[in-house]
Amino acid sequence: MIINLNDYNKKDRFEITDSSRTMKAVLTMGNGGYDKLVYREVALPVIQPGDVLIKVLAAGVNNTEINTRLGWYSDSVKNGTEDFSEKQVEKEEKKSDGGWNTKTPFPFIQGTDCCGEVVAVADKGHEKSLGKRVLIRPCMRSNNFTSMENIWMGSDFDGAFAQYVKAPASEVFPIQCNWRDAELGTIPCAYGTSENMIHRSQVKSCDHILVTGASGGVGSAAVQLAKRRGARVTAVGGKTKINQIKALGADQTIARGDDVVALLGEGSIDVVIDNVAGTEFGNMLKLLKRGGSYVSSGAIAGPIVELDMRTLYLKDITLIGCTAWDEPVFPNLISYIERGEIKPLLSKSFKLAQIKAAQKELQERKHFGKFVLIPD
Repeated sequence: MIINLNDYNKKDRFEITDSSRTMKAVLTMGNGGYDKLVYREVALPVIQPGDVLIKVLAAGVNNTEINTRLGWYSDSVKNGTEDFSEKQVEKEEKKSDGGWNTKTPFPFIQGTDCCGEVVAVADKGHEKSLGKRVLIRPCMRSNNFTSMENIWMGSDFDGAFAQYVKAPASEVFPIQCNWRDAELGTIPCAYGTSENMIHRSQVKSCDHILVTGASGGVGSAAVQLAKRRGARVTAVGGKTKINQIKALGADQTIARGDDVVALLGEGSIDVVIDNVAGTEFGNMLKLLKRGGSYVSSGAIAGPIVELDMRTLYLKDITLIGCTAWDEPVFPNLISYIERGEIKPLLSKSFKLAQIKAAQKELQERKHFGKFVLIPD
């Protein structure tokens, strides 16, 4: 269905049925357990100048949506994401600072990943995008790329866990490839986050890269994207998933829990791509060569780490925190997909109404690849 762009916001001239003014969506009502996820009918998004309306074809499921619902991003939380359970959050005070920025706008629609079809535009200059299959860049630089200020779809404003979502036309990227909708729905958050870390740390073909959490969404993407640049990649992941990590192209694999310093040696790594942190943080710095870089966009094993400042300054180490995506990152991803340089890792699809089942299975961490939700 393509909506008449001239009539979209004018009730007396709206050319489709009034029932089309609503949609099914999952509302996250506040910090808490699965009971905070409510599947119901809500108003269709109203596009403003500069916006486009997108029919959601597939929406990826990420740990970040669970962490936001639980309030894990609050400064008051000291333990890792695996230890911050559904039951524990019920005992905690509600986190006013539990979102990616300052305050999560409950109730709202989560969903950071979106593959969709443009069905309405607010400006005639964007009419060429109508009917196009697109990916939405979820990390948006609110003051353009001259500032690191950023906002995220599905965290700071309504996202893709719905039949429709609106987005600025500048953040919508048409894509031409033979991937299925569900496969494209696995890409934006995990691959964008990984490409941003690789871009920011200036990974080169001569580098030896260590990727931790390589069996997760961001880590598995990082293995592919670093290999795409010709780097030598050592990947750390769950013992039961080592063969799947090898299949992504990793040159060497290490099971989580093994002594990485003993296996690799101090000063053997150019860039550490680490979304694990926790107690292994110090070992990551030991592994780095003089002048090496440590880059991170997460801390699933624990956000509070111990840093020996002498290691940092005596080895001229660069620490790089990555949340705001640099301008080339998402266009790069689109080009990699269209040229067949990376592959999707789709584990399983669920109906949108099955979001609770999808998140529960995600937290069991028995799968490899991404889950996606498909709206009815």
